Amino acid sequence: MGHNKDAYWPVHKSSRVVGVQNIYVGVGTFPGYQRNVYIQGTGKLYFGDYTGVAQNSGILSGNHDMYDHRKLSAKDTTIGSYCWIGMNSVVLGGVTLGNHTIVAAGSVVTKSFPEGNCVIGGVPAKVIKELDPEQMVDYEYKVKYHGYIKQRDFEKFRKKNLNV
Repeated sequence: MGHNKDAYWPVHKSSRVVGVQNIYVGVGTFPGYQRNVYIQGTGKLYFGDYTGVAQNSGILSGNHDMYDHRKLSAKDTTIGSYCWIGMNSVVLGGVTLGNHTIVAAGSVVTKSFPEGNCVIGGVPAKVIKELDPEQMVDYEYKVKYHGYIKQRDFEKFRKKNLNV
């Protein structure tokens, strides 16, 4: 118990976050808040503002070495702002998802979609639908927090505690 105690944002007790020092969480984003989410910070992992991660999903920033499974190789992963990662999805290390990317439930994201404004899905994920950027809504909370840290204090916290 207490395996998520180092996370600076709320994490459900059934979720698992590793490598917190390599994870940047944007304003209004709480990866692992839903049940049974696995967040792996082997490499640098960036979550933009107001991004959601559904139950039973995994977001990775590394992978096992193909020739020696005991070794992990770091691969930076970036999830943009206003994204939604659907239930039972996996985003593999080294992937970049642009702003307003929706990952359909049950998808495995193996490559990047940096342009964003799309719905992706499948195994491996591909673009299912382009979204009209003119219709996208970029909202902001009145009071801004990076997890439990007020936005005005976050840069100091980041420099002291994070590698991202």
